[in-house]
Amino acid sequence: MKIRSIKTFFLVALLVIAFSCDSDESKKGRFLLKGNEKMEENDPKGAMEFYSEALEMDSTYADAYYNKALAHLRLNQLSESIQDLSLAIKYKPDYYDALFQRGLNYLDNGEFYNAREDAQKLVHLDNQNWKSYFLKGLVEEKLTNFPEAIAAFKQASGLDPENSDLLVNQATILYYLKDYEGAKMVLTQAMEINPLEPNLHNLRSMIYFDEQNYSEALNSVEKAISLDKSQAYFYNNKGLYLLFLDQEEEGLALINQSIKMDANNPFALRNKGIYYVMQGDKTSALQYLVELNRNYPEMDLVKEYLQKAQAL
Repeated sequence: MKIRSIKTFFLVALLVIAFSCDSDESKKGRFLLKGNEKMEENDPKGAMEFYSEALEMDSTYADAYYNKALAHLRLNQLSESIQDLSLAIKYKPDYYDALFQRGLNYLDNGEFYNAREDAQKLVHLDNQNWKSYFLKGLVEEKLTNFPEAIAAFKQASGLDPENSDLLVNQATILYYLKDYEGAKMVLTQAMEINPLEPNLHNLRSMIYFDEQNYSEALNSVEKAISLDKSQAYFYNNKGLYLLFLDQEEEGLALINQSIKMDANNPFALRNKGIYYVMQGDKTSALQYLVELNRNYPEMDLVKEYLQKAQAL
């Protein structure tokens, strides 16, 4: 009888442990779902509390690290996001989405070679996914390896031919290379896929501006703004075009609006320098253009307008 009782005890204990494990697995999953609900409610701080609860139950829970990283990103906490993505990848080395997002974060953080490593890992994991080559293209663009960037974007586009963004990326590289006709041809293809893509119209406006067709540049950037009113650089570009259309005060107002939306855009500071040159205000112009020429010597129009400012 004693032996039978001991066996019964162990059987019951094993069942309790099994149900306890199932319960823990269910609990951490519920914490993850509750965190996701908070993210949908635009409450990333609340979401992180639930993701942290899940991680307290399982410190190797890759999905919780990944979702927590996205919450950090929503709060513009880039370093914290990278840290959590790295933990997700540590516990799940083939975590494609985590690698892709970490690569994007590395790019935003100026860690281009780390981003390149993640792009290479993505291509190795899945060479039939357009995002693998998209990240590769973005990295090579940042490293100014433009032929490699175009090749990567073309590979991505071949895998997802209905994605107009990938064509806009190709056209952007062609614009950097001053191949305006090539860029316009690619933008025409993108237009056939998605005529409501705002970046398409903004890029077209930049090409028109470089071709000194300021009226068409203005029309195109206004189209971009009508499709997306949240992009600071659209307003900055519109302000620049108005300067060259002799609407200088209206242009300055838009440039200042752009700076309020994004204070870290050197092109907006350049445009203020151009405005002051047009106003004949040498002192104010030099305050902007001297520093820009030192920090961004390759930026279009900086040297030209610095020389004009110095000649005032």
